[in-house]
Amino acid sequence: MDTQKLQGKLRTNILDMHFRANSGHIGCSLSCIDIMISILKFKERGDTFILSKGHAATALYTIMNEIGEIPDEAMATFYKDATTLPAHPAALKYNAIPFATGSLGHGLPLGTGIAKAKKIKKDAGTSYVLMSDGETNEGTTWEAGHFAVVHKLDNLVVFIDKNGLQGFGNTADILGDTASRNRWEAIGFEVAEVDGHSISAMLGAKQQMVDNKNGKPKLIIANTVKGKGINYMENKMEWHYLPMTEAQYEDAKSKINTDYNL
Repeated sequence: MDTQKLQGKLRTNILDMHFRANSGHIGCSLSCIDIMISILKFKERGDTFILSKGHAATALYTIMNEIGEIPDEAMATFYKDATTLPAHPAALKYNAIPFATGSLGHGLPLGTGIAKAKKIKKDAGTSYVLMSDGETNEGTTWEAGHFAVVHKLDNLVVFIDKNGLQGFGNTADILGDTASRNRWEAIGFEVAEVDGHSISAMLGAKQQMVDNKNGKPKLIIANTVKGKGINYMENKMEWHYLPMTEAQYEDAKSKINTDYNL
């Protein structure tokens, strides 16, 4: 399957999961699914991944299902009693979900610890972390960032899903742009900035970062659109929370089918 069709297919799967569960957190999952494709669909042996913005769990579940790490029968249990696929990822069953996440600011410390352990054990592979831009408001994010710089963790690659929105407003209006390139370069990260909906751009930046063993931890700022692919959701803060009506669901699926040539 070509990447455009894969992007559309996984968006459709995200919509299906949320509609069946009558749940929110749709916009943030559509925002970052392309980033997850670039990391997990093309991962190398020994790579690890932490989804720090755990509210985008359905994006994680759909790509894990696509690469065979979650079976089809489990997908229908999302958000149900006794599920292994709750609203935020939980370390219940799957090797690819080693930690429960969703309390923002925890993912980078976890991923940094994994990168340090890989260095100590001389293990191959890269430690990947996906954060939200709002999450860069968190103090633990910066503590972990400084730790990564001091310990020269060039096997750490962090993606920021920069869609410009957080829980109650525009990120620029809360604590300012804490996901800016200059802030991260200032503390010692190597930084690239790409289109967060272009698989080819992200794969190129990712490979360049992985290959450059210069003692600097890596950061890729992926500029995205919250609710990407659904007109009435795009750049709308409320679609962090709202579930879809049946009419909205059908409209969204139709738009994805058309735009992604499904």
